[in-house]
Amino acid sequence: MAYAARVEPDLFSAAAEERRERDPGSSPLAVRMRPRTLEEVVGQQHLLRTGSPLRRLVGEDGSGPAGASSVILWGPPGTGKTTLAYVVSKATNKRFVELSAITAGVKEVRAVIESAKRQAGGYDRETVLFLDEIHRFSKAQQDSLLPAVENRWVTLIAATTENPYFSVISPLLSRSLLLTLESLTDDDIRGVLHRALTEERGLGGAVTLAQDAEEHLLRISGGDARRALTALEAGAGSALAKGEDTLTLATVEEAVDRAAVVYDRDGDQHYDVASALIKSIRGSDVDAALHYLARMIVAGEDPRFIARRLMISASEDIGLADPTALPTAVAAAHAVAMIGFPEASLILSHATIALALAPKSNAATTAIGAALADVRAGNAGSVPAHLRDGHYKGAAKLGHAQGYVYPHDVPGAIAAQQYLPDGIADRRYYEPTRYGAEARFADILERVRSRLSGGE
Repeated sequence: MAYAARVEPDLFSAAAEERRERDPGSSPLAVRMRPRTLEEVVGQQHLLRTGSPLRRLVGEDGSGPAGASSVILWGPPGTGKTTLAYVVSKATNKRFVELSAITAGVKEVRAVIESAKRQAGGYDRETVLFLDEIHRFSKAQQDSLLPAVENRWVTLIAATTENPYFSVISPLLSRSLLLTLESLTDDDIRGVLHRALTEERGLGGAVTLAQDAEEHLLRISGGDARRALTALEAGAGSALAKGEDTLTLATVEEAVDRAAVVYDRDGDQHYDVASALIKSIRGSDVDAALHYLARMIVAGEDPRFIARRLMISASEDIGLADPTALPTAVAAAHAVAMIGFPEASLILSHATIALALAPKSNAATTAIGAALADVRAGNAGSVPAHLRDGHYKGAAKLGHAQGYVYPHDVPGAIAAQQYLPDGIADRRYYEPTRYGAEARFADILERVRSRLSGGE
């Protein structure tokens, strides 16, 4: 659901505040509940501790900001980027103007800058320009901000959900204070919901929230306070329209048009669904794998947890049958960490499909399992003398490294010599399958083992 703050440029202007005071219900709940001071901000404690850059920016003693003339807020949706920009403008008594890079261009930015210069020239309030989704601006569009930042015509606060080291030009990044926001926890979101239910600027106690409905709101919020409040407002409106003073799970489902997923991220179902995902990939049932992936996403599962499971599956169940499986899973994990939901669902789908349809081999899994079993059983033995370190004084007297054949000195770079310790010299841990690309490794291994034993 679209958030009104994105489309109303004067949302935090003096006139807008006066309108809200006259008619508090005129603004969305998520706007009405926006924190007005740093003390009301939920989460982000790493940015709010005494002496932090953010508190210095607003001026701990009320004297105003110090340091950087530009701030970049980087974090997932709904974690408070717009809120922090608004709090800074309020704390420093500056005019607040909001633009979104989705709909605004250089023309709109220049208009704000020219207005800010006139305001400053007339000794009026200075201007905070909050530019949301700055990563959507091209390099040329971001370049247009530099004069205003360098001359401090505006205090630029830019927000992005993407890694600014990739999405923001270096000159702007170097002139900015970079603050990283973290996803809100369930307890953070729960606190936001309770405050909205009871405070007068929120729902003012008009409804109470059933426990299962609250848990559902936490699940569908995905750490996004704005999404949680929007869903709460929709559910409360539906309950009140029916003459009910308790917001039930059924009413929330009806209002937000999303069925509750039976899934406890801290209980058995967390592991059951994760297990089903991996076993479906192992069984090459791509449709089942996507189903369980979707259940995890809708339930608000941490995308990093899903990505970690996919990386394990790539080695455990695919291995060298498809050598691209692990790089695909690792790339997905990196992308998920940089992007987050909702777009991360596309990346996880990409990786899940690739792994489910890849040829399967557990040869790497069984190989390390057999090797570990030998070591734990005491079947280790001494390292053969010719393989020991010979780079220190006295090693030669001990016979270390004596007789070692340097493989690159022989044809084919495979020297016929013993590598395993005595007693287990004939052990074979890795037994490749003939599936997918591993068939090629099976042929190679057969030739290598023959050469190592002195054959041709």
